[in-house]
Amino acid sequence: MIQQMIQGKLDQIEKEQQVSILYACESGSRAWGFESQDSDYDVRFIYVRPRDWYLSVDLESRRDVIELPVDEVFDINGWDLRKSLQHMRKSNPALMEWLSASIIYRQNDAFVNDIKRLMSMYYSPKACFYHYLHMAKKNYRVYLRSEQVRIKKYFYVLRPLLAMKWLEQALGVVPIQFQVMVDQLIPEGALKQDIGELIVQKKSGFEAKYADPIERIDQFIVEEIERLSQKAHMLHEPSVDDKPLNRLFRDYV
Repeated sequence: MIQQMIQGKLDQIEKEQQVSILYACESGSRAWGFESQDSDYDVRFIYVRPRDWYLSVDLESRRDVIELPVDEVFDINGWDLRKSLQHMRKSNPALMEWLSASIIYRQNDAFVNDIKRLMSMYYSPKACFYHYLHMAKKNYRVYLRSEQVRIKKYFYVLRPLLAMKWLEQALGVVPIQFQVMVDQLIPEGALKQDIGELIVQKKSGFEAKYADPIERIDQFIVEEIERLSQKAHMLHEPSVDDKPLNRLFRDYV
């Protein structure tokens, strides 16, 4: 039923907006592997418009995002192809995660093969590291420094922290599934057990569920944020060439 509803909404977008959806995936907690009983569906997509839309004097002032109204079940939005490729050039972590998603709702196979070939060319561990570092610091400061915390907010800090550890160890593009990073990066022991129990609580509860702070996880977070803050400058940043992006753009417009 949910799948049919998502496909119906994607069809509606194509018809009403006069676009072609090249790729659509799940990007939220369901994709990360720790959805709650009442988690919504975070659908993200890449679309392309007819050629004449891009051959316009006012192109820069035209909206390059499509967003449906958010409700209790669905959070659906997408980026224009040109915007997506501009983000690829900057090694945008969100785009890289979309393209690594395991839950895919729609895809143009040729497009997905072409754009994935570009990922290794434009993937910048340094740019992604800074993104995750900023996210971890901000989310820790905003969500976890109180007497009671929402369980889901722990993942808003743990996931970017593990992403940085993944990049630090040069393991490639950060996987979208949280458990993959836990299994690879956290040794067997009390901390891994605490994180496992946190996942169980998240999946068996509801989005608004609160709990007492978890001392061992809090200590891990504080220590890793401090340690990883010194690491970003050591990571690789690729040179940027727009030609492959331009070729892909022209192939699908």
